[in-house]
Amino acid sequence: MFDKILIANRGEIACRVAATARRLGIRTVAVYSDADARSRHVAACDEAWRLGPAPARESYLRGDEVIRIALASGARAIHPGYGFLSENEAFARAVAEAGLVFIGPPASAIAAMGSKSAAKTLMEKAGVPLVPGYHGSNQDPAWLREQADAIGYPVLIKASAGGGGKGMRIVQASGEFEAMLASCKREARSAFGDDAVLIERYVQRPRHIEIQVFGDSHGNCVSLFERDCSVQRRHQKVIEEAPAPGMTAQRRAAMGDAAVAAARAVGYVGAGTVEFIADPDGRFFFMEMNTRLQVEHPVTEMITGHDLVEWQLRVAAGQRLPVLQPGLAIDGHSIEVRVYAENPDKGFLPSTGRLRHLRTPAAVGFTRHDAGAVKAAVRIDSGVREGDSISPWYDPMIAKLITWAPDRAGAIARMDAALAEFEVIGLHTNVAFLRRLMRCDSFAGGDLDTGLIERERAVLLPGAPVPGARELAMAAALVLVLEARAAAGSADAHDPWQRRSGWRMGARLEREMGFTAAGQTLTVRVQYAPGGFTVHGADAAVCLADLHWQPDTRRLTGLAGAQAFDCGAVLDGETIHLFDGQGHFSLGYRSPLADIGDDLADVGSLVAPMPGKVISLLVDTGAKVSRGQALVVMEAMKMEHTITAPADGEVTEIHYRVGDQVGEGAALLALTADPA
Repeated sequence: MFDKILIANRGEIACRVAATARRLGIRTVAVYSDADARSRHVAACDEAWRLGPAPARESYLRGDEVIRIALASGARAIHPGYGFLSENEAFARAVAEAGLVFIGPPASAIAAMGSKSAAKTLMEKAGVPLVPGYHGSNQDPAWLREQADAIGYPVLIKASAGGGGKGMRIVQASGEFEAMLASCKREARSAFGDDAVLIERYVQRPRHIEIQVFGDSHGNCVSLFERDCSVQRRHQKVIEEAPAPGMTAQRRAAMGDAAVAAARAVGYVGAGTVEFIADPDGRFFFMEMNTRLQVEHPVTEMITGHDLVEWQLRVAAGQRLPVLQPGLAIDGHSIEVRVYAENPDKGFLPSTGRLRHLRTPAAVGFTRHDAGAVKAAVRIDSGVREGDSISPWYDPMIAKLITWAPDRAGAIARMDAALAEFEVIGLHTNVAFLRRLMRCDSFAGGDLDTGLIERERAVLLPGAPVPGARELAMAAALVLVLEARAAAGSADAHDPWQRRSGWRMGARLEREMGFTAAGQTLTVRVQYAPGGFTVHGADAAVCLADLHWQPDTRRLTGLAGAQAFDCGAVLDGETIHLFDGQGHFSLGYRSPLADIGDDLADVGSLVAPMPGKVISLLVDTGAKVSRGQALVVMEAMKMEHTITAPADGEVTEIHYRVGDQVGEGAALLALTADPA
């Protein structure tokens, strides 16, 4: 076994490899770009070396620099993770030429499977089933159209060097072919530097089923069964599960045999995935082979009980596979979802920003270290922590969330419950979308194909939820609790004017609170009562009592009527975030105290509305700002207040730094108004 390895990747896969290596007594070397200098994977390894600037082409794709660092650090092998250099034939060859071990397949296997067209020709010779199509080298548009006409429509045009859903077009009729071909070639040329394409019959309502294979240098090769990756958007996987719903033992054996034959055809060593497209009649066809560990490998680990990263390390060190085919079996069902920083309501566009609040479900399970076996009821693989940023430079994945249960229904139920505990503030995520998928009848019933998301758009993408009476009451409760905490911590907590009991001579206090959510303005009326409050809003009244808020966990507990509640509650600037098990609700709230300074502020300066601390400066001297733009964030009375520009202009002076305490009425910065 190796004494030290370099991990040529980032994020959750780098953290995962580091954890397995540590268990085996192997030291690890991290590499990082400037954007990842303080990342989780850097902290997870024994030492870390800088690669270069943030762009991947100047850092993680610098194979020569990765090899130089490996040699300088004394590493004996390089684990490429997935993505970046993991399927780069030239890099794998250069690693071997440098006297290091590439923890992956031979360069020749990567080369054989690197071209979709060449791979299909090789698979055809090996007897692996192929989708009817044209995989030749003649790229003349007229010839390609003739092939498509002969295959019969609809057809799929696919970039030969493609991946990740890029360079693919579905053509429904001959008259569309020319325009679709030109578009596909442009995208392929831009993404891969190669515009060669292949043409295949488009399988209607296809399922995407892949087989995990593993080979060693002693001639052994096994199938670790299948994963169903049919739930996709834009040809990219959203949910992966193992085993595949509805899979028969006969079909599983046939697909496993075909996958092993594909791997043996290229002399495969290490972890790989043979991907198939399957039609509703049960026929399956070779699609491609990924010559690396896949993002979705944890579901295979869950149902087999084996650590595939450990297998990679042992096989790369020349050892035999720990288990051969007769010793492998399926135990239970596992589902994985990819929690992404993206906005499903806007075409799944990536979202960037800082994870100002991150709470994940607790991992539940065990690892048998003696056999290297892995199983968990709930597992989280993540490369980020609260406070980290999701940058535009890399894949916006926050975490992989994996559940296991004895059957599929149990795994779905556990996933829904785990997603209910996943809380993120600072950027958009797909958590609510994933919960709706878990509850979708088509998914729950195993009616899967790659068009499921598009077919169920009305169910899966209903738009932002409007808070009901319960959510409005929770938002009001958070405001009330924070006000009470602030009063209790004031300089004279016994001053009756600081009390928040709502006591009045001859009556109890009533007040209104205004919130905004889903483009609506929502007003609630709060009645103070002995021991609690009654909140009237959304045509209902909710009685609140025994309210408590824990600042360390950001949990709000209490009674709503006779029912106890426990929800995540965070005031982030002027937005209240509630995580109550039913979903994530965001409500805008502007404290009346935030307006105290409005009469004091003039165009030339902005003042603190009350005593507090500067916690964020959002502009620099010389910045051009517009009316209403956020400039400074203060913290006062345990709440944040954002100071905005009263007019268009230019920031001429900043009088305080982050962390400074300021008094009420203090000028925070100076602004020269725009004459216009």
